[in-house]
Amino acid sequence: MQSSAKCMIFHGSVRAFVSHLFVATVILAVIMPNSSSFAQEQNQPTVQKLEKKAASQNAHESAKQDGDALEEKRTLKEVLITATRRSEHPFNLSFSTHSVTSDNVLSNSYRTTPEALRDLPGIMVQKTAHGQGSPFIRGFTGFHNLLLIDGIRLNNSVFRPGPNQYWNTVDPFSLDRLEVVKGPTSVLYGSDAVGGTVNAITKSPTTYGEGVNMERRFYGRYSSGERSHVYRYELDFTFDEKLGLFLGGTFKDFGSLHAGRGTGRQPNTGYEEWDTDFKLEYFFNPDTRLVIAHQHVEQNNVPRTHRTIFAKPFDGTTVGSDRRRDLDQERDLTYIQLHAENMDSFVETMILSLSWQELHETRDRIRGNGRRDLQGFDVGTLGASAQFESTTEIGYLTYGFEYYHDHVNSFSTRNSIQGPVADNASYDLVGVYLQDEISVSERLDLVLGGRATFARADASRVRDPVTGRRVSTADEWWSLVGSARLVCHIVPEHVNFFGGVSQGFRAPNLSDLTRFDSARSNEIETPAFGLDPENFISFEGGIKAEYDNWSMQAAYYHTLIDEMIIRVPTGRSIDGDFEVTKLNGGDGFVQGIELAASYRFHPQWTTFANINWTDGEVDTFPTARPRQVREPISRLMPLTGQTGLRWDHPSGKIWVEGVATIVDSQDDLSTRDRADTSRIPPGGTPSYTVFSIRSGWQIKENVDLTLSVENISDEDYRIHGSGQNEPGRSLNVSVRVSL
Repeated sequence: MQSSAKCMIFHGSVRAFVSHLFVATVILAVIMPNSSSFAQEQNQPTVQKLEKKAASQNAHESAKQDGDALEEKRTLKEVLITATRRSEHPFNLSFSTHSVTSDNVLSNSYRTTPEALRDLPGIMVQKTAHGQGSPFIRGFTGFHNLLLIDGIRLNNSVFRPGPNQYWNTVDPFSLDRLEVVKGPTSVLYGSDAVGGTVNAITKSPTTYGEGVNMERRFYGRYSSGERSHVYRYELDFTFDEKLGLFLGGTFKDFGSLHAGRGTGRQPNTGYEEWDTDFKLEYFFNPDTRLVIAHQHVEQNNVPRTHRTIFAKPFDGTTVGSDRRRDLDQERDLTYIQLHAENMDSFVETMILSLSWQELHETRDRIRGNGRRDLQGFDVGTLGASAQFESTTEIGYLTYGFEYYHDHVNSFSTRNSIQGPVADNASYDLVGVYLQDEISVSERLDLVLGGRATFARADASRVRDPVTGRRVSTADEWWSLVGSARLVCHIVPEHVNFFGGVSQGFRAPNLSDLTRFDSARSNEIETPAFGLDPENFISFEGGIKAEYDNWSMQAAYYHTLIDEMIIRVPTGRSIDGDFEVTKLNGGDGFVQGIELAASYRFHPQWTTFANINWTDGEVDTFPTARPRQVREPISRLMPLTGQTGLRWDHPSGKIWVEGVATIVDSQDDLSTRDRADTSRIPPGGTPSYTVFSIRSGWQIKENVDLTLSVENISDEDYRIHGSGQNEPGRSLNVSVRVSL
């Protein structure tokens, strides 16, 4: 008790110190003129140098506000690199794509990386807990979506099916932008890239110029609905055009969520998080640079509240029986990359990457009878990749290879053989790919691609669910996938038709083969051997329009599911939970329509809207009997729409927008959805409408303030499949200061 009291006093002192430091920094920034001990004003780089440097860094934006005209900035043209592995304007891509910038994170007061995707059409962010968020992209979540960090896979061989929390280990305040590509991209990125691929591109040094340049930045975020405080400090340091250093650190203190009228405060939902990130760049010449980066995240005592006695019922949901169910997580990523452009050879562009990533997870569970269980795993992932680009007579080629090797140690106080997955296990993933971009005519571009992938799993310590004895398993798989996509320039530079067919796949991982852990509510999953890869084929067609005053993007997709790995009841029970295992039995489909548009009907007024409809079915085994039934896919995204109106002051320094999010009820449930009574209310998740108003003010050139009132009507609602309700009426304040 004495130790706990000291710990509470220490954390309280840290929070108070950080709060006072941040407030003092904001006050100084507002009342003091811009200055720097390194005389930044005398050493500011020219716009031309900034553009040249940013172009060689995959077009990082460099902007300067002009106070005499609305949003008149010196910026580089928006580009995305994830869809084709090279810089291209989104309008010219053959995929449905979106981007979320660091400015969007500030203005929309996003709390986590998954939440930063919540306003994009076709994406639903499910939250089992406040510290867990799992995007559903075109009907898929968990290990059916791929997350990259600067092109390096976050996904590893212990990712489990359904929603998981690992995307929440990426600090959104450390990101320059998120690039989202919807639909299968397995040709370029391999296993798991089925529903969509998201590339989290981290911040880099930006103050390049003559001599020594330095900029310090402070960020702060407060939310009354979460009783949360977020503070971040950044140091951006450069020397001439040769050397750049970026340092960042974030502290997050999330209190208990306060839902809308009816539910109110949801106890035992808060947690703390520390994040640090580092990036060093060295330019051998303007076209060749070496990048060394590291990032660390640490989350402590993140509760999975819906499984505990602290859960609050919503529209008939049940309350859990555990006294505690907390998760500790640590993740470290270190990488070194060499980027070379404009090479005077057959290979014009080259990216070489070597990475090491560690993920540590510990779950602390105290059951209703007082029994305490500890379990977890450590995963170390070695990654190596090489990407090349060449202009040839047959088109523009992008090609390369990737290799990832996982080593897994797993533990449990209730299982001496293994933890949630096999102990002393390894997993290898090797891929070779080739993509050809062909300009067939002035109005037609064709993109063809193919990939070969080899995967191997080797686990030496696995518990047999029948005998309880230690067994081992090893298996390997080959997969070949291809894609053919096109862009037809109907009205050059204004209207494009895009679409095509793309294959996706997912090789069985260690979670599929060896998991011995709780699945959904009142279920325990046991190992399954002899599984085959899952296969997907997606057909998509859409249109993009881009004019001075309006833009739109619409798409229809239909994804065929073949041999998806699904959970099957065995008819047995373990420690009071129903046992489920896995097999390749899920055939089905997912289809949907996505539409987004914006229209600036006045120089200061813009209206925008988006809508999404998703439908899908898959074969399942809803009971212990060996009989397949076709049912709706699990946690099917309900019909969702969003509309808003934005006003910008002529100076570009003040803006205000109102947003309404309208979500239909979801009663199209699978048998497993209906059984998940702690997250999904009987009969389905109710509909809701949420109104919010946001505003921003550039107080000075180096101080930005954002205010928002979210959920103005104090709606009590829950995102479909989540284990908690969203915040009720909430005041959010965000500040960004540069010195």
